[in-house]
Amino acid sequence: MARMNDVGGVEGFGPIDTAEDSEPFHADWEARVYALALALLDRELFTLDEFRDAIERLSPMRYLESSYYERWLAAVETLLVERGVLDADAIEQAAANA
Repeated sequence: MARMNDVGGVEGFGPIDTAEDSEPFHADWEARVYALALALLDRELFTLDEFRDAIERLSPMRYLESSYYERWLAAVETLLVERGVLDADAIEQAAANA
């Protein structure tokens, strides 16, 4: 079964920007999401395969509308809720108050 992230051979997504970008993060929150994901992987709260799968399970619309690190954040949130570490309602409430 193909998922939304598997767009090999699909046309209509526009040109790919291949310009060199020396900045790994374009906002501070992206660096924090990156560090959080790596820390949780290091603590074996989830595996890299589970993290990738959580990204690939995003709905097609959310996947396409999200930036690279927005997908990472969504995957971390999904996995932490699935493991009972966080409550989905608490995440939504915190996001609404941000």
